[in-house]
Amino acid sequence: MSKAILLYVVGACALGLALRKLLVRLQLSRAKHRSLAGHSRMARRFASLMPFYEYDEAHFFRADAAPENVAAARREGFMRLAAVFAERFRETADLTEEIVDDVSDLQFTSRYRVPFQFSRFVRERFKAGAFLQASSGVTVTDLDGNQFFDLTGSYGVNVFGYDFYKDCIARGSERVRDLGPVLGAYHPVAAYNIRRLLEISGLEEVSFHMSGTEAVMQAVRLARYHTSRSHLVRFCGAYHGWWGDVQPGVGNPIAARETYTLKDMDEAALKVLRTRRDIACVLVNPLQALHPNVSAPGDSTLVDSGRSAHFDRAAYSAWLHKLRAVCSERGIVLIFDEVFVGFRLSPGGAQEYFGVRADMVTYGKTVAGGLPVGVLCGRHEFMRRFRDDRPADVCFARGTFNAHPYVMGAMFEFLKRLDSEPIQMLYRDLDHVWNSRAGSLNERLRAAQLPLQVANLSSIWTVCYRQPSRYNWMLQYYLRAAGLALSWVGTGRLIFSLNYTAADFEAVGDAIVAAARAMQADGWWWASPQLTNKSIRRSLVREMLQAWRSPIGSMSSPRNK
Repeated sequence: MSKAILLYVVGACALGLALRKLLVRLQLSRAKHRSLAGHSRMARRFASLMPFYEYDEAHFFRADAAPENVAAARREGFMRLAAVFAERFRETADLTEEIVDDVSDLQFTSRYRVPFQFSRFVRERFKAGAFLQASSGVTVTDLDGNQFFDLTGSYGVNVFGYDFYKDCIARGSERVRDLGPVLGAYHPVAAYNIRRLLEISGLEEVSFHMSGTEAVMQAVRLARYHTSRSHLVRFCGAYHGWWGDVQPGVGNPIAARETYTLKDMDEAALKVLRTRRDIACVLVNPLQALHPNVSAPGDSTLVDSGRSAHFDRAAYSAWLHKLRAVCSERGIVLIFDEVFVGFRLSPGGAQEYFGVRADMVTYGKTVAGGLPVGVLCGRHEFMRRFRDDRPADVCFARGTFNAHPYVMGAMFEFLKRLDSEPIQMLYRDLDHVWNSRAGSLNERLRAAQLPLQVANLSSIWTVCYRQPSRYNWMLQYYLRAAGLALSWVGTGRLIFSLNYTAADFEAVGDAIVAAARAMQADGWWWASPQLTNKSIRRSLVREMLQAWRSPIGSMSSPRNK
């Protein structure tokens, strides 16, 4: 073969490889969601470039260019509501103020309850208390004696009501009291827990961890170990804990380089799974069925009224079946992260609810009867941490407090009661009950001509806004004043425990309608033909460009942060 022909062949091979690489890269790009949430590097770059600025008092009430009379009504309503907070929540707020500078968690959450441009002005006038002294039924009570209907769900723990969990903890503690905090060995109740977890999950082995984040970390580590592949796939917007590989964008100081963030419920994502050879596992958080490809909602992101949500059980089930088939075909480990939804959808969790069996499932929060835990269940071939033929090739994971006796005791009580008639009654017609409640509330909101509606995945709800506004985040404060306890994400996520009666829910509905009416009367939902979601976003871009050109901490005080 002549030198020229050889060069031609080499060049053709190189071109073929380059084209193949380009095609694979193009497939990956097409499988990413168009939002910043779907492009982690772009999101990180955008976050690093976004300038700080905040509104002075005059601009605070006219960020949407409302007329002066509307701004005056807002100012009056704001100050009146702030006075209610100062009087009604005084003791709770004072104790919170004592510790806030010493607790980094509180510093973070207090700054991100509302969009950052409004944050300081709100924080100085609305003191969000971080203390509660009691819970009972579907309510919690603060230090001032105020009783609230609880819509926090204790971040997912509270599925069956606080009294249920207090009893699990008390009885479980008594059951293991003689052993106490002995670590390493198992209390005998663990044997029952293991058997029930495997029955519920339909899988073959279990491991215990301290948190849901740890359980997910171990699932991914084992998938990589057994497949000898590097990358995990997560879907746009999904939350799987705060560790680096599953938080590839904003919030992670180091870029995650072995993570693909793909579009949920999209054929382009399946194409990537079918063609790439480096994918070890796919993570699914079933909560995303309520808002596919959108990050966990919170009031701090309510810059306009663009939030939307809708749950289609049949469509999401069909998607999961397709995903299951592709993972089986390609030898990819399918992991259901049920740490949050847990047993909220059905006694068998999301696997039973959607009719799809995963290779691994993680549980947390509620399954330990109210105490912290992470649980990983999986198939034999994926759970083993060693190789028979390579004794030094191990996949190490072990936590000091795994299977703590008190956690196992509370878990025993939880799992025993899961099969009881009172708990099974809560699951009967579950979708019908909560869909009907959401529908009836939406009818009330429409009848009252209020610009909001709710969307739900069973007892997990979010509030959406039907009229363009810069001030939707104010609703959280009206709701708190109306006697509803919210988590720090506010109206982004309302979590009901399943023991809410019809009368309890009617009272919550009354509070939501009353709060929204008060907010509307105070002028926060001012409407204008010129005020659209697009015009709001454009005004924000102009503000950021102005802040880049001449750094402004506020419209009048540049350096205050």
